[in-house]
Amino acid sequence: MREDTKSLQLADVISALDTTLTTLKATGIDLTYRVGGTSAALLQGVHLPVGDIDVLVAQRTDVDAVATALSPFPCLHATSWLPQGAQYFARYEVNGVHLEISTVEQETESDALECIDSGPWHHYVQITCGQHPVPVVRLELRLATELLRDRPDRYKPLLDHLATHGFDADLLNRAMVARDIPLARQRSIHNRLMSSR
Repeated sequence: MREDTKSLQLADVISALDTTLTTLKATGIDLTYRVGGTSAALLQGVHLPVGDIDVLVAQRTDVDAVATALSPFPCLHATSWLPQGAQYFARYEVNGVHLEISTVEQETESDALECIDSGPWHHYVQITCGQHPVPVVRLELRLATELLRDRPDRYKPLLDHLATHGFDADLLNRAMVARDIPLARQRSIHNRLMSSR
């Protein structure tokens, strides 16, 4: 999250997504996408710092189509290739919220990474957001990302939520292995979550 911004609230995320999806529908765009990142966690009831909305699409032409549809909104980063992240990327401001649209063009053998290859396309849940059903990446994949980044202000709320509401232990284990989380840390996370069952 950018240091100069306050954390988004659930209403901010819902408003920006609802406006975006309504705009896409009005322009005839039927998009396959996933919402990932901290905003996906917030939509699933996890209270953690959120700086923007991350929308993953499968193809560069999808980024271009969304950018065209969102042209009435402020463009903060025009569509371009970001080689360091292997992403085709654009950023817009919708209802005061930064909304990022991108591909992630990496391959992996794992199906348990949050935004790479098949992970987000297979492991998601539908959340109603305004008038739209929104596919959001499962929390197990987000937790592994936050453990990798070692951001306790993000991973502790995720752990608390999963401990209370349940989780897919196999998926989480695969996600932690795919992120190369040290084995001792994996055991600690497993013990923390299993003790809550």
